[in-house]
Amino acid sequence: MRKPVRRVVTSHDACGRSVFIMDGAAPHVYCRSPGSAIVTELWETRSSPADNSGSAETTDHPFRLAPPKNGTVFRIIEYPPDKRRLAALEAQRLEPDDGSGHGEAFDRSKPRHPGFHKTSSVDYAIVLSGEIYALLDEGEVRLRAGDVFIQRGTNHAWSNRTNEPAVLAFVLVDAKPV
Repeated sequence: MRKPVRRVVTSHDACGRSVFIMDGAAPHVYCRSPGSAIVTELWETRSSPADNSGSAETTDHPFRLAPPKNGTVFRIIEYPPDKRRLAALEAQRLEPDDGSGHGEAFDRSKPRHPGFHKTSSVDYAIVLSGEIYALLDEGEVRLRAGDVFIQRGTNHAWSNRTNEPAVLAFVLVDAKPV
């Protein structure tokens, strides 16, 4: 059983003083099917520069992989071992895109890993725990806890070849398509 991610969010009161507005488990957690990655949405911006006014929940919408146009997404993803995840990915790849945002960027050809996908974003990833392989069309690299990966709109996939989950934090920034 995975531990919920505690999220603490700040804002400003009517006098302009800094205040805490949210403190608790992140409310929007997605898992498409058994064996799939678990995605915890932490925050989203919808413009650049970001708008720090208001106190509305920004992740209260159906899941989508890519960040909003001119925006960002901050999330944590727990990748189960491939021995559990690959079958779920293959099933998702073969399904028609249902408009949910889950399959919008999947490579529906027969890639070497069923998780290959691409978004028009710059993705900053930090491995929090475990280890995982970042796969590209040409090559792969093993990442361990503390390593940072910067993905710049490339076709890529994640492969967890261990027996333990790998947990990564991501910030996705909208970018021009390549």
